[in-house]
Amino acid sequence: MKQFEGTTILCVRKNKHVVIGGDGQVSQGNTILKGNARKVRKLYQNKVIAGFAGGTADAFTLFERFEKKLEAHHGQLTRAAVELAKDWRTDRALRRLEALLLVADKLATLMITGNGDVIEPEDCLMAIGSGGSYAQAAATALVQNTKLSAKEIVEKSLLIASDICVFSNQNLTIEDIESDI
Repeated sequence: MKQFEGTTILCVRKNKHVVIGGDGQVSQGNTILKGNARKVRKLYQNKVIAGFAGGTADAFTLFERFEKKLEAHHGQLTRAAVELAKDWRTDRALRRLEALLLVADKLATLMITGNGDVIEPEDCLMAIGSGGSYAQAAATALVQNTKLSAKEIVEKSLLIASDICVFSNQNLTIEDIESDI
């Protein structure tokens, strides 16, 4: 799944805020096609944040489907995520989509995969994409050892990941909402 090597998306939940950020690089193999893509956006009346890693067209299809699920389930993130994962796994056309979604609302953070997985992190952060492990490691250290806000942690961690991962850049999109956790 080479297309998953094209981005870094990170979610941090801290001090009643949940923040998802991502870089802007679009790559094809070892060529940079675009540097200012928006891979993170707010959905469902600005109550949900979503970011994607993988094929851009595939991700936009999933964003649309996910937003319809959110509408159908009145913004219930977990229910909408499970329903999307079921469709993604069983629908012939959707099954071919190569992307991952990282979504969050005021109560939950979830990763949705094409294998039918809906995964909640054990702690306050989660990352996807080729630079995801680097960003998650940096964020873990910053959460444990600083008093930085969630937004500052996301920004610094994504910048660190972009210095390591050749498929990520420093053109960031960061969205946040208030959290109950």
